Amino acid sequence: MATDETKPEARTPYDALGGAPAFRTIVDRFYDLMDSDPAYARLRDMHGTDLAPMRDALASFLGGWAGGPREWFEANPGRCMFSIHGGFPIDAETGGQWAEAMERAIADADIDDRALAGQLSERLSMMARGMARNAQDA
Repeated sequence: MATDETKPEARTPYDALGGAPAFRTIVDRFYDLMDSDPAYARLRDMHGTDLAPMRDALASFLGGWAGGPREWFEANPGRCMFSIHGGFPIDAETGGQWAEAMERAIADADIDDRALAGQLSERLSMMARGMARNAQDA
């Protein structure tokens, strides 16, 4: 029977995807796409001129969500992405723009475990599209 000392440590998606550097690369690519590609103009218009705070927050959130350091969650107790974005007029178009930009950012990242990267992309796409509300709901 294995003891706690001989059990291998569980590897989190955060670790398997490359840790903080990988999440930072994904987030930076995501915001670069949003900032430069006209396909994401409506999404970009929902953000302030300085994307640096959002880059930091999203990288921290995603890392903690994937099993890494929990700083974002500790700094935002009881908050989630749905509650934080509750006041934004997110519709199917902007939710789709977010999902597409994130899918591209993950696809562009140098991640060895492509299956896990695909799962991350799928889950985040579902979350983004799930934030879409009808105009009368916003």
